[in-house]
Amino acid sequence: MIAKKYTMLCAVIVGISGVLCCPAAKPPLHSDPSGTQVVEATVTPSDTQPADLVLTNGKIVTVEADVPEVAAIAIKGDSILAMGSAAEIERYIHKETRVIDLVGKLAMPGFIESHAHFLSLGHAKMRLDLTDTTTWQEVLDRVARAVKQATPGERIYGRGWHQEKWTAPPEPNVDGLPVHGPLSAISPRNPVILTHASGHSCIANAKAMAVAGITAKTRDPKGGEIVKDTAGEPIGVFRETATDLLERGEHQNEEAQVGDQDQAAAIKAMTLAEKECLAKGITTFHDAGTDFATIDLMRHLLKEGTLKLRFNVMVSEDNKTLKEHLRDYKIIGGQDHHLTVRTIKRLIDGALGAHGAWLLAPYNSLPTSTGLNTEAIDSMKEVAEIAIENGFQLATHAIGDRANQETLDIYEAAFKRHPDKKDLRWRIEHAQHLSERDIPRFGDLGVTASMQAIHCTSDGPWVFKRLGKKRAEEGAYVWQKLMETGAMVCNGTDAPVEDVDPIANFHAAVTRQLKDGTVFFPDQRMTREQALRSYTINGAYAAFEESLKGSLKPGKLADIVVLSKDIMTVPNDEILKTEVLFTIIGGEVVYQK
Repeated sequence: MIAKKYTMLCAVIVGISGVLCCPAAKPPLHSDPSGTQVVEATVTPSDTQPADLVLTNGKIVTVEADVPEVAAIAIKGDSILAMGSAAEIERYIHKETRVIDLVGKLAMPGFIESHAHFLSLGHAKMRLDLTDTTTWQEVLDRVARAVKQATPGERIYGRGWHQEKWTAPPEPNVDGLPVHGPLSAISPRNPVILTHASGHSCIANAKAMAVAGITAKTRDPKGGEIVKDTAGEPIGVFRETATDLLERGEHQNEEAQVGDQDQAAAIKAMTLAEKECLAKGITTFHDAGTDFATIDLMRHLLKEGTLKLRFNVMVSEDNKTLKEHLRDYKIIGGQDHHLTVRTIKRLIDGALGAHGAWLLAPYNSLPTSTGLNTEAIDSMKEVAEIAIENGFQLATHAIGDRANQETLDIYEAAFKRHPDKKDLRWRIEHAQHLSERDIPRFGDLGVTASMQAIHCTSDGPWVFKRLGKKRAEEGAYVWQKLMETGAMVCNGTDAPVEDVDPIANFHAAVTRQLKDGTVFFPDQRMTREQALRSYTINGAYAAFEESLKGSLKPGKLADIVVLSKDIMTVPNDEILKTEVLFTIIGGEVVYQK
């Protein structure tokens, strides 16, 4: 009887996606903002518990070994009620059930962004976007337009320039970096601070340096560098901790802060960041470095329903502040599993593009430098003790081979001092460039490598220039080598350093293809299954949440993304044409194309 009733349901095409919703017979139709006709399914009730939402007639990849694929899934409340064939799930459809006919489309666990910067992502949307500039002159032209629209004295912020991605070096330059003269000439009355794409350096104009009191006599801070010309004059470029000399806070520091900002601006930034994440299929966001004030604001916005994403937040505070307040901020599964705080974030070095990654041997492109150690080893050892004594995970930004080696040494010593502490799952964020002898240590120590596949294809064209071919082949973005040691590898974008888009990142993981068509050490490519796991269950594991999310099975949270193409089977070039059709968090459709 139910089958006969169900076959009488007509289908309404959802937008341009080809996905269908199944309405009741003779239903009143209404349109949602996307133009989709939305109706509710009606069937004869049965004794089965009714579902709130059913996805049916699709390819639903579960990331579960025992049942890797199903055609339909029933959701009740925020959790998965049942999975199976379309016929098996049909009995969960009742009068109030919303039914989405996938028409063969791919559904899978929602993407878990394992390393990005939420507030910085939002702020990047509110500032001068320099990510697509191909010359220093293009940067200057955009600043000139911004100056015309600004009032005298108004600060102008931008982000996204990268000298290695320009078609020609700027003139004049120091080590390929632009000199502030032309920038200062077009902005004499406005402080201008333009952050590098990596977030680990910036260029400032004369007005910004004057406001900050920076002169040729200003000394480099520990872990930072004021780049100077041969005459000893600052060229306007500040590396790593030196950026704090211009203005301490979220504008320059990768670890976005909210404490000193206008709260309304922070809320706007978070709203913009979430909008982009939901449209790109992200259901959980690992926020890689946030202060207590930002956590308070996020908790408030989640409580009032302003934010829908799930967050795993890494605390970024100094050791003194951690000792005073860390115990008050341990949150596991707060706000109905929307907020977890159980990780401390640190940076032991900088970025490769800014010559800030800490290396065992000098840069090929800057033989006078081995990069920068941005936090003292003694301080790192202290925070390791704070973390382990308070039951917190430790996540350390380490890009260079020296930085990774030092971090592993600190972790190993902490583990040995506390042999009773098990299943710690400490993380290294980025783990981009490793020495051969340190690669097995990830697996041996149980350290998670939180990596960003898109960094490989974005940085690939200039990695040889920085490291040379031998070092690059030995330890640059060595995903397969790490996984062979038994190490867990999770995936992310480091947004706003890169676009937060998981599709582009997935493509980078399985192809390692650069813009010119060459492939960066193809033997380290992930299989599609590995790439999928790195963006789902591995990310959940890295946050101790694999029992709740990262795969689809009855009882787990109903966090699901529906895609326009089957990224598990389409040709490589078709992956980049894939669009997100639906994003579902806890059984609620929070985005629909």
